Amino acid sequence: MLDLAGILGDSIVDGPGLRTTIFCQGCPHHCPGCQNPETWEFGVGRKMDPEEVLTAIHANPLSRGVTFSGGEPFAQAAGFAALGRLLKAEGYEIAAYSGYTFEELLAGTPAQRELLETIDILIDGPYLAAQRSLELNFRGSANQRVLNVPASLEAGQAVEEMSGRWRGEY
Repeated sequence: MLDLAGILGDSIVDGPGLRTTIFCQGCPHHCPGCQNPETWEFGVGRKMDPEEVLTAIHANPLSRGVTFSGGEPFAQAAGFAALGRLLKAEGYEIAAYSGYTFEELLAGTPAQRELLETIDILIDGPYLAAQRSLELNFRGSANQRVLNVPASLEAGQAVEEMSGRWRGEY
């Protein structure tokens, strides 16, 4: 079961192209300047199972990418991993935002590793207001990285995504 703050079926800011963004409810990071502080509290969102979320994603047939946002998706890693498996089976590209770094997640719980294995792109690291930049694509602060997760898992270390789609080269 997932605890969600909301679902946005037509985002153009949470990754390239038209995407569906799933906002989870609950975040342990509480980054000063967070754009979604209403998602910090745990246990107060809408409860949905992964199949229900998949049905909501199907409501926009033009969306072929899904972004897990926050709150903190890796605080609900098992539920988001289940959703990720359903999405991958249907050919969706999956991205996730996390206040954790890839290195922290790699050393994290088995469920966090399982979630990593279902996603294509990770935007990692906490939002740091002192490093805020409006020049960055799909990131809020310069410390955050856009990572190719399959390549990172294979290498055992963070590998940046180099495709033009994710670097803003349209």
